[in-house]
Amino acid sequence: MVARLTVLTAVVTIAYGALLFHLYTLQLQKGEYFLARAESQYISPTALKAERGAIYFEDKNGNRLPAAINKKFSVIYAVPKVIDDAQETANAVAPILKLKVSDLEKKFSKKDDAYEALVKKADSAMVASVNDLKLKGIYVEAVPERFYPFGKFAAHVLGYFGPNKNDAGESGFYGLEQFYNEELTGRVGEVNEGEIVEPVAGDNIITTIDPNIQTQAERIIEDLVVKFKATGGSVVVEDPKTGKILTMASVPEFDPNTYAKSPLKSFLNPAAQELYEPGSVFKIITMAAGIDAGKITPETTFFDSGVLMVSGKKIQNWDHKGHGTITMTNVIEKSVNTGAAFAERETGHTIFKNYLHKFGFGEKTGIDLPGEVKGDLRNLHETAPAVAFATASFGQGVAVTSLEMINAFAAIANGGKLMRPYLNAEFSSKEVRRVISPATAKAVTQMMISAVDKAEVAKINGYTIAGKTGTAQVPDLTRGGYTDRVINTYIGFGPTEDPRFVILIKLNEAEGAPLAGISVVPAFRELAEFILNYYAVSPDRLVEP
Repeated sequence: MVARLTVLTAVVTIAYGALLFHLYTLQLQKGEYFLARAESQYISPTALKAERGAIYFEDKNGNRLPAAINKKFSVIYAVPKVIDDAQETANAVAPILKLKVSDLEKKFSKKDDAYEALVKKADSAMVASVNDLKLKGIYVEAVPERFYPFGKFAAHVLGYFGPNKNDAGESGFYGLEQFYNEELTGRVGEVNEGEIVEPVAGDNIITTIDPNIQTQAERIIEDLVVKFKATGGSVVVEDPKTGKILTMASVPEFDPNTYAKSPLKSFLNPAAQELYEPGSVFKIITMAAGIDAGKITPETTFFDSGVLMVSGKKIQNWDHKGHGTITMTNVIEKSVNTGAAFAERETGHTIFKNYLHKFGFGEKTGIDLPGEVKGDLRNLHETAPAVAFATASFGQGVAVTSLEMINAFAAIANGGKLMRPYLNAEFSSKEVRRVISPATAKAVTQMMISAVDKAEVAKINGYTIAGKTGTAQVPDLTRGGYTDRVINTYIGFGPTEDPRFVILIKLNEAEGAPLAGISVVPAFRELAEFILNYYAVSPDRLVEP
């Protein structure tokens, strides 16, 4: 018994001795190493970083699709203050990290530095190679980073999250990531007199973008750009009653997960940051102004010879034809340039321009996106020749954004109220101002319905659809005048008695300059039919005209 006790005591003594030796080794011999490692974890940006709020899309049933979330990625970093040989370490890891030896050596030589990020979102092969080296001062840590599960999907709405200049932290760039950066960021943690104040996570953002409509819109515009070999295109869908933006899609796009691979210009959102001359869709605005001002009616007649001289300049119709005596409704049906110029002249330059401002042209819509630009009406100044107003009547010589254009049509669709478009689902609808009377809105809508019914391309059986085409020549900014390239636009809404959507489809510089009726109008009809089916909208037209 005594012998056993003696053996047990000896074993325990040896074990404690080994433990004490291990503690001595940790605390004294390797104390500096572990202290530096702890400090690097303690003060590194990842330790005190607040979790960024997520961004979601939401469908008609309230189902949410994560559009921008946080996912753990491997980060390779260095603790320079415990690196014994900066040059040797730099030479060892540079080929793996694909970084310059000289840059790494400079970082590793900072003897008071406890943290240097080397590679963010490192792949598994790189992580394995670094771990195999077992280098003192080079470590791998799993940290949450921004991730976009669906890649390019709605990229212009989202923007991206990345490092600031000189790697001084990270923030959102473009899109919702930038506009709501403060709300998404939350509050970083801090060290206060030796105590850690925990970080506070950022707020989540639920958007008005419906992922199902967005998916259809992206497919349609991508197919359209390929089919007609266009330089780009956009689709915007708005709820005219509230101003909710249900879809915003543009081509070319970018992948926010790998944004560094895309050219800078691809980050700009064409719907809010690109000006263009709208063409004949603007005739609807011209008619709305004249009718609301009491200067014309849908039945007002005009004799169209095919040519109209204004300020010594010749204005012609797109088809180079004269249509004889026609009404203002016929002007919309046939898209007659001379008729639109007549309507503007009857309305008066000052009244016409005032209505353009009332419709929101020349001002920002106020959408919750960064960098929105406003349209350009500078050619319509007090001393401008009459021809400037005449060409503006059919959308040439003035510049707009797609958001301005669709929001103006939404005002006609909803009975005359200009709404503030928005993307944050927490917002409530906001009326900016009344633009035209309900009676004017109804009269103009009926003119658009007639145009759809006569042309038939955008017509959908069982539903009243209002719409208008636009084919605008692209101006030559170098030599003046216009090129032979065009921008095709179609804007329409329905069902007109209780509109559920306004759709704008724009195609940039399609090869061969096709008419809008060939390119964007069939695309509008396809998307409109999808939305009507998606919302299960009952037909409002029992008898077809």
